Amino acid sequence: MTMQEPFRDPAIPIPDRIDDLVRRLTLEEKVGLLHQYQAPVERLGLGAFRTGTEALHGLAWLGPATVFPQAVGLASTWDPDLVRRVGEATSDEVLAFHHKDPAGAGRNVWAPVVNPLRDPRWGRNEEGYSEDPGLTGVMATAYARGLSGSAPEVLKTAPTLKHFLAYNNETDRCTTSSNLPPRVLREYELPAFRPAIEEGVTVAVMPSYNLVNGRPAHLSPLIGQALRAWAPDDLLVVSDAYAPGNLTALQGYHDTLPEAYAHAIKAGIDSFTQDDDRSEATLGHLRDALSQGLLAEEDVDRAVRHALSIRFRLGEFDPATPYDDISDNVVNCPEHQALAREAARRSFVLLKNDGLLPLDGVTKVAVIGQLGDALLEDWYSGTLPYAVTARQGLGERCETVFCEAVDRVTLTAEAGPVAADPAGGPLSVGPGSGSEAGTFDLFDWGGGAYALRAVATGRFVSVDGVTLVNDQPGPNGWEVRQTFRMEERPRGTLALRHISTGCYVGAGDDGVLRLVDDADQAVFLAMDVVRSGTDQAARLAAAADVAVVVVGDHPLVNGRETEDRMTLALASGQDAVVRAVRKANPRTVMVITSGYPLTWTDDEVPAVLWSAHGGQEYGHALAEVLFGDADPEGRLTQTWYRSEQELPDLLDYDIIASDATYLYFRGVPLHPFGHGLSYTTFEYADLRVQLDGDLVRARVTVTNTGPRPGVEVVQFYTHQQRSRVKQPLRRLRGFEKVRLAPGESRAVTLTLPVPELAFWDVTRSRFVVESAPHQLMVGRSATDLRLSARFEVDGESVPPQSGLLRAAAHDEYDAITFVDETKVDGDAVRSDAEGAWILFRQVDLSGATTCVATAGSAEGGMITIRRGDPLYGEALATFPVPRTARYAYHAITASLAAADGVHDLYAVFEDDGVTLARLDFGAGA
Repeated sequence: MTMQEPFRDPAIPIPDRIDDLVRRLTLEEKVGLLHQYQAPVERLGLGAFRTGTEALHGLAWLGPATVFPQAVGLASTWDPDLVRRVGEATSDEVLAFHHKDPAGAGRNVWAPVVNPLRDPRWGRNEEGYSEDPGLTGVMATAYARGLSGSAPEVLKTAPTLKHFLAYNNETDRCTTSSNLPPRVLREYELPAFRPAIEEGVTVAVMPSYNLVNGRPAHLSPLIGQALRAWAPDDLLVVSDAYAPGNLTALQGYHDTLPEAYAHAIKAGIDSFTQDDDRSEATLGHLRDALSQGLLAEEDVDRAVRHALSIRFRLGEFDPATPYDDISDNVVNCPEHQALAREAARRSFVLLKNDGLLPLDGVTKVAVIGQLGDALLEDWYSGTLPYAVTARQGLGERCETVFCEAVDRVTLTAEAGPVAADPAGGPLSVGPGSGSEAGTFDLFDWGGGAYALRAVATGRFVSVDGVTLVNDQPGPNGWEVRQTFRMEERPRGTLALRHISTGCYVGAGDDGVLRLVDDADQAVFLAMDVVRSGTDQAARLAAAADVAVVVVGDHPLVNGRETEDRMTLALASGQDAVVRAVRKANPRTVMVITSGYPLTWTDDEVPAVLWSAHGGQEYGHALAEVLFGDADPEGRLTQTWYRSEQELPDLLDYDIIASDATYLYFRGVPLHPFGHGLSYTTFEYADLRVQLDGDLVRARVTVTNTGPRPGVEVVQFYTHQQRSRVKQPLRRLRGFEKVRLAPGESRAVTLTLPVPELAFWDVTRSRFVVESAPHQLMVGRSATDLRLSARFEVDGESVPPQSGLLRAAAHDEYDAITFVDETKVDGDAVRSDAEGAWILFRQVDLSGATTCVATAGSAEGGMITIRRGDPLYGEALATFPVPRTARYAYHAITASLAAADGVHDLYAVFEDDGVTLARLDFGAGA
């Protein structure tokens, strides 16, 4: 092919170039473009193309590359420009790897993750940015802008937002359905996705594994109705790995794969990530869908257009791009190392400080803890090119002493002690084991998960097949095989249970430890502590000027992809170390490294510092903050609760009804959203607020009143004080990061469009700004609000509703589940118990004499309309619901008792399993 083909001419608009190429493709060639591994079309000079390179906080999975802090750590900087620069550096390294190995490193990157961090127990909490959808959108847009590059017409990489929609649980993630009332959908979930798409800095989206309101997210009509409506250009939608197959398997939503894949294409999926690089089965199902009339060629054309759009925008068919000269020299270059250090330094959040920090006059520091001399990679980390640990970073500043503070133990069975093979081979039980071969270091990672490291080899105990060996550097891999639970057995013994498999550790006739299925076959082990980690830590701390205890989580244990955590508590073993060290040396700093909020028991620790897992420069950054070279400028992007008991059920996505996140939480958190201390103090003064047409303008003066330079994140919140609906207690409306010298003042402003004060009106299915008073608040966090001012908005009043009422668009509910009205579109509700109900506020029944309920039930049932109260309210109508198939509904007409005027109406389900799609009070009016 030559430059004569219009699709290769960069002077022609991209839509016209795509049209030209699509016209040249045969149907079979088009089908070949609908898999993750797009087939080449040699006759047209199209090469192979693959979607999906992981780049969440640096390039991952392809070898050593710069590792930046985890995404939640990047967001804690509250610095969009810094996050953009990290995205830009990551895209440089993606391009470098791509130029070296085009097949191995594709330019469609699967980042950022924009699921709001609704619940900190989510196993993938560290992948997101914030519990606030607006802040999530800001950070995602910044990172995607860096990934996509600065050239106006050519993408550097093609960012993909993950994971659409309502995805915050790993527990049964492929079969659970997220209940999303309309307001939660419109006010909380969708706003996190919108900014990066609307601004054109992300060009692709990946749906999530779960179902939403009973329909697989991969079949969501919102792909077209929302995502593509926002996008200024074509938007590619790629499936998550193996999710298409779930449509018939785990989810059972369709009977056959041709039927399922046809539905997926029509719903908006353009690229099937299925069976790795083995595309033939997927393409065969698509061919069958075409031959069976389930798909038309125009459906394929639409998907192919989206699939090709990013290839054109990446400049694949151009003579050259602005990024062709990026070479391997950028990978882990000095500039990226400096950026990694800056990002880590700015991400540290000072949670508590009784004056111990910054450190001054310190000559000897005891560095203590499992994370004191280790940097850990998460599943989406790159391979660390080097690692500056806390011990190393502090050791460059002063004398340090170190211990991991883990117990050294022996394990003894009835047949003798357990010993590790010095060559890393099997563990075995038998007499006469040497002291070192029979000792293990015990690592407590929380949630009942433990890892054992053989002292003889320095390697961790793992499972190879079914045999216990000691040959691993630590917990690792997609299937972590190095962690165990301890179950109590008689006479103070224990049994080890392998977490990954659920099997128990038993001993064979040859003495080798192997996994067994039956708990009764587990070997009983006596565990004896030969060296106490807490005692060792306390002795070390007592002899130092300051103790720095580095605690936290392992990113692959007790919460990760496929596994949620059940508790927020710091591992009990680590918690005990903190208490012991602080008692031995009151000058103790607790440094937390974790991808989610933690709780601990020692309230008397004088200083607490948190960061996410901070990447390769973590230790240098930590030292700079501890010694006061830099002000701790990070702020929390999610609420730190006092206990998981303050959280609703993990699968309860209705943050409004459950009072979840900082928006609705009524309790007193351990640390609030937006919290973070400085080494100096700030004063807020002269808050002024005025309405200027469709804009709310605010101005406040912030002064550094302390003796040191400092960084403040000035946060603006609003609260609507009167409303038809339950309003957030506060909502972040804007922020600005300011750096102030001692005594320096600066005016900080907010410009807020009035339409952003809107909420979703379920009665009319649109956003509405009510006439109401609002309070604007400004301060250091969601609860440390220094000043406030009132302003009035002249909007509208929500009128009473009448006529057709969609069941899913109710005001309140009890014991109902949101379900799919049809497989293609629409939501309905289904009762989960006798007496379940939904409430419609302010329904105008004037002139209404009948009502039609559109409902169905596998077993039949009854629905009663009651006025004012679901139990004792007057019954206005009763609907006997016949037995129906799942998506078959009956229109049931009932006469209404006389009830002119406006009333609160309850639709009460007298039986469980009854599905209601709508009520129509317009009949007979």
